Amino acid sequence: MPEHDEKESKQFYADIPAKHEPFFLKGAGALDWGMQNRLARVFNPASGRTVMLAIDHGYFQGPTTGLERVDLNIVPLLPYTNALMLTRGILRSTIPASFTQGIVLRASGGPSILKELSNEQIAVDIEDAARLNVSAMAVQVFVGGEHETQSIHNMTRLVDAGLRYGIATLGVTAVGKDMVRNAKYFRLACRICAELGAQVVKTYYVDEGFETITASCPVPVVMAGGKKLPELDALTMAYRAVSEGAAGVDMGRNIFQSDAPAAMIQAVGKVVHELMKPERAYDFYQTLRHEVAGVRA
Repeated sequence: MPEHDEKESKQFYADIPAKHEPFFLKGAGALDWGMQNRLARVFNPASGRTVMLAIDHGYFQGPTTGLERVDLNIVPLLPYTNALMLTRGILRSTIPASFTQGIVLRASGGPSILKELSNEQIAVDIEDAARLNVSAMAVQVFVGGEHETQSIHNMTRLVDAGLRYGIATLGVTAVGKDMVRNAKYFRLACRICAELGAQVVKTYYVDEGFETITASCPVPVVMAGGKKLPELDALTMAYRAVSEGAAGVDMGRNIFQSDAPAAMIQAVGKVVHELMKPERAYDFYQTLRHEVAGVRA
């Protein structure tokens, strides 16, 4: 039996009110502790933003350029990312278990690029997501697509399962070939995802009205990287997005298809977390790139 605490002089600090710090992430104050803790692995608590590295492209288009060898091309980038967005196959086969940042697990799938992409189903069981200790599950939502209702139902089923296990759901606003990419559409798609329970939404940047998308969405909006751009253009897009309310970026091709991926992801981190101006971040990128080239020479 433990000894009885006989010390009489205890300090209860009765004159100091109990401290309760609200959770830093938009719309997440009422979430369970476990889900908040997982989201704090995805988003940097100091800045409130994330640099997420998306490498899940292979789930519908196979070995994408830059992802042919994840062990060689992506694993060296892990120290510079807040979170990885990927499939369970790559997570189990290739990512070191010592990686302690956020894992956003691709949880929908089905069709390849040879078929109608909106015809997705849930592709991961919630218990497997829990076994993998992931922070969030990502699901495509095709608002306006051929299988719109099915994709939204996929998301709501994941939200329900995630709430039982304390795992967040990331709704990804997919854009088909014939869909308009403008603020009006993304306001609709992002709001639908948030209204139906997604704790985070990923969407594309638009030049006009992006701030209306982030303002009208009650949960964090993360900017999708999209197609490969010149490095300065990608850094400029990231800067504009976070300046206009985005809670960070989820970039893939603009990092792993860069001429210097490690330098690029660090430059993106400067923009996202420190709001470094794009031109300075590009100079930072060039400096790191030349240093690596000098070492190799």
